[in-house]
Amino acid sequence: MLKHIVMWKLKDEAEGGNRARNAQRMKEMLDACANIVPGILKFEVALAQEGLEATYDVVLYSEFASRAALDAYQEHPQHVALKPFIGAVREARQCMDYEV
Repeated sequence: MLKHIVMWKLKDEAEGGNRARNAQRMKEMLDACANIVPGILKFEVALAQEGLEATYDVVLYSEFASRAALDAYQEHPQHVALKPFIGAVREARQCMDYEV
């Protein structure tokens, strides 16, 4: 099994929206990818919450049955289609994949 964790820090303003609006839009877009390929075992998108520590605005925590499943997710047209928006609104991105 592989875990795929990605965190994004967003720009204050981008693509006609502020940080909060763009974070919500990212969450909606990512949530729509939760079952796009076989082998996704867990897929959770969360936004920074007021009153809780957070240095990034959006996080994706996901688990995949295999490297092939993660690769299929990465290459799926629905996932590829959201990359331009995310690239335009993000200030920084951190990612880590690891096998368990």
